[in-house]
Amino acid sequence: MKKILLVLSIILISSSGMFAQEEWGNMQKNKLTVKEIGPIWPGCETGTAAERDKCFNEKLSAHISKNFRYPAEAYKKNEQGKVTVNFIINEKGLVEVKKVTGGTKALQEEAKRNIMAIPKMKKPGMMAGKPRAVNYTVPFSFKTGKN
Repeated sequence: MKKILLVLSIILISSSGMFAQEEWGNMQKNKLTVKEIGPIWPGCETGTAAERDKCFNEKLSAHISKNFRYPAEAYKKNEQGKVTVNFIINEKGLVEVKKVTGGTKALQEEAKRNIMAIPKMKKPGMMAGKPRAVNYTVPFSFKTGKN
């Protein structure tokens, strides 16, 4: 009886391992394919990897729109331009800004503030089942509508 339970346990563990590995990669004909899985935004924990990625993108867009503020002094001075923020979501699920370019100093600071307000992810990005930093680039367009 113990041998049967042991064999069943091994089969269950082996089969559950195969299902878990499909999400991050697979092995066919001695060729290993590893998938990068993006970070999981709070509230996007369910669904397939594609559904979680779509949810992440929607939450990121909503966050940027909701938290967007035109710096008052920059608006008065009619400062306009495109600011690009390069950042990562690190192995702990936290945002780290790597580079901010374009626009004026005030516009850059606002774009950086917006990105730094992104919440901690439920799970970091993964590669081959291990936490991994994932790079992102977000452009901001600052336009006053003045001539």
